[in-house]
Amino acid sequence: MFKNYFKIAFRNLWRNKAFSAINIFGLAIGIATCLIIMLFVQNELSYDRYNAKADQMVRVVFRGTVDGQKMKEANVMPPVAKTLLANYPEIKQATRLKVGGSQFISYGEESFKEVGLAFVDPNFFEVFTLPLIEGNSSSALSQPNSIVITKAIANKYFGNEDPLGKVVMIKGAPTGFKITGVINKVPENSHFHFDFFTSMENVPDAKTASFMTSNYNTYLVLQKGYDYRKLQAKLPEFVDRYIGPQLQQGMGISIDQFRKNGNDIGLYLQLLTDIHLHSDFTNDLEPEGDIRYVYIFSAIAFFMLLIACINFMNLSTAGASKRAREVGIRKVLGSMRMQLIRQFLTESILLSVLSLLVALVLVKIALPFFNHFSGKDLSLQLAGNLWLLPFLLLLILITGIFAGSYPAFFLSSFKPVTVLKGKFSSGRKTLGLRSGLVVFQFFISILLIAGTTVVYRQLSFIQKIKLGYDKSQVIILPEAYMLQKNQQAFYNQLLQDPRIENVSISGYIPAGSTYGNNFFIYPGNDISGMVKTLRYDVDYNYIRTLGMKMDYGRYFSKDFGTDSTGIILNETAAKAFGWNKDALNKIVSSKDNDGKQSSYHVIGVVKDFHFKSMHELISPLVMVLGNGAGTMIVKAKTKDIAGLLTTMKNDWAALSREGPMNYSFLDDRVQQTYEAEQKMGWILAIFAGLTIFVACLGLFGLVTFTAEQRTKEIGIRKVLGASVPSIFQLLSKDFLKLVIIAMLVATPVAWLVMNHWLQDFAYRIHITWWIFALAGFIALIIALLTVSFQAIKAAIANPVDSLRTE
Repeated sequence: MFKNYFKIAFRNLWRNKAFSAINIFGLAIGIATCLIIMLFVQNELSYDRYNAKADQMVRVVFRGTVDGQKMKEANVMPPVAKTLLANYPEIKQATRLKVGGSQFISYGEESFKEVGLAFVDPNFFEVFTLPLIEGNSSSALSQPNSIVITKAIANKYFGNEDPLGKVVMIKGAPTGFKITGVINKVPENSHFHFDFFTSMENVPDAKTASFMTSNYNTYLVLQKGYDYRKLQAKLPEFVDRYIGPQLQQGMGISIDQFRKNGNDIGLYLQLLTDIHLHSDFTNDLEPEGDIRYVYIFSAIAFFMLLIACINFMNLSTAGASKRAREVGIRKVLGSMRMQLIRQFLTESILLSVLSLLVALVLVKIALPFFNHFSGKDLSLQLAGNLWLLPFLLLLILITGIFAGSYPAFFLSSFKPVTVLKGKFSSGRKTLGLRSGLVVFQFFISILLIAGTTVVYRQLSFIQKIKLGYDKSQVIILPEAYMLQKNQQAFYNQLLQDPRIENVSISGYIPAGSTYGNNFFIYPGNDISGMVKTLRYDVDYNYIRTLGMKMDYGRYFSKDFGTDSTGIILNETAAKAFGWNKDALNKIVSSKDNDGKQSSYHVIGVVKDFHFKSMHELISPLVMVLGNGAGTMIVKAKTKDIAGLLTTMKNDWAALSREGPMNYSFLDDRVQQTYEAEQKMGWILAIFAGLTIFVACLGLFGLVTFTAEQRTKEIGIRKVLGASVPSIFQLLSKDFLKLVIIAMLVATPVAWLVMNHWLQDFAYRIHITWWIFALAGFIALIIALLTVSFQAIKAAIANPVDSLRTE
């Protein structure tokens, strides 16, 4: 029986090659898109789930508000882990990680600059599932100067030699580090990636009891099945007991008074598996994902597949007249309705299988490009995706049944007497359903066109907005400290080069990786007026080098010896104190962790500039004269940047034996700040284009069927004098009406969705009416072009041939 079903199915597909091709190709694009997105979504949702204790683990984070300025930090104070573990029995383990930054690591004569180094507690490998392939996880980091490396690093430094017991040197450390363990690698779907894990015993402040410093990522393992929110509810009391006294000692204000002034601080818990998609913290270990993109792409995958299925339903029901007599004859010969339903469902599932085969080829071709845009390393290998095979089988079954169910029940319901007499009509009900499905297809298409336009305009707005500083031709040398005592000589050489406008030494860069710290200041001695700011330690040339503008006052100058206690505010900081244009010579104060007060006098106010992403408002910032931290900022004034860089590299090489000159451009750093949004924007545009293409495939098929069904009518109209434009209008107007209806329905929905997306940007465009008019116009033009080919073909056909057709 099933053999017969498949035989008939193949014959029908082969007989209607054009429409079979439209169905297969349209469904293949839908399945391929769905498959790629599902790989992406599965990868995003899998982060940190490789840990055996993932369902028991949380990260301790810090949130606070000072004078309306919010603090959201992924790391906390050194004693938090130990103190929490001692006070709450529901915590079974606690461990910490501190980023080690870029380091020069050497073995023998070989030396490499490494960026993936972290300091961790001895029990780190007992908490995180990173099994050691060599060494003992429980004791590998129990001693100072011990280090665990990845297998790739072991091969890089030692080749085929056994790395255990070998000693590597970290530049600046007085002693070497003994390799006590090797792990394979940190999985890709982890919120951190390091190649070197060294003992926390080597960090001086790791054992401090101070709650006034941070920089420690802290993780807890809770009792199995314990609700972390119960522990969360106890943390305010913990803050009052341990942080409150130190806050009063350091700032001279009790935590109760601190809160009465409208401020607050606190520790919070974040599920380990939420870190990648639900983080909004500064100082996170890596750029994180965004759950909204998971939702958006999941919706696109669903609608893309749905549109492909709708195409199949539309084409099948539209072509019902071609198979009406077949159904009638089968019923006369004794076929039961259920047998006919099985026949049509078999054809649908067969078409789904063929579409899947084509889709797998498309995915194989498209996946490298998607990986490039998304920064992922997705693959179709079953070994790494055990869910893939059952998902594909389920996808075939669901797609086949969903796409073929209505045609199966519709076609099998024909009355044999009616269809054999040639009185078959698809009826208004079927026509109304097809019209509704076409409206839905173009509703989704217009929604995606409008969404893509808004995303493009927002990203363009971000790139063109005035940043408050000059990012062009600014070269960043982050490792100027490698020059050591020759740093000043190199600095002087740069200033003497006529191709260079200015040079500054400061590690505080307004874009990309930078130094940063919270700096609490208050006017005079009034600690109740405390304001949270960021502090930039700069030199005399910093503001000029970056082209920032003074609102009023002056730059730092060597002509004023008192500038060592001078301070420059940005406009937002001056407004936070209620000083509009009268901040000059005002006194601001701060206290260090020991409660010692320092005072500064305001010498100027710099115009606001963007030193965070456009997702955040400009916050208060102050500048003081300080240590440049070994980073040089070079402002060039030449078109021959390549020649200038060559000269700089040669001069560097003559002065430094530590390594070659590394550099980056400030405008590239700005661009990279929004790289994730730009990539997602491109992916959204591609998916929008594919969705529209699949919708047009279905529309093309419907117009073709309509033209075939009205062949004789068109011939009679032409004989009676109808013109080609009138025939074209006859065939196209009904479809264009449906597109207009889709535009009217899609406009308010698109506005709501995109307005919600824009809320995440502190600086954003306003959504104007013409965006939706443009989206509707584009959809209308695309639909018109799709319809016109078949409509014009039918309109210019010879009426004699049309009237002879049977």
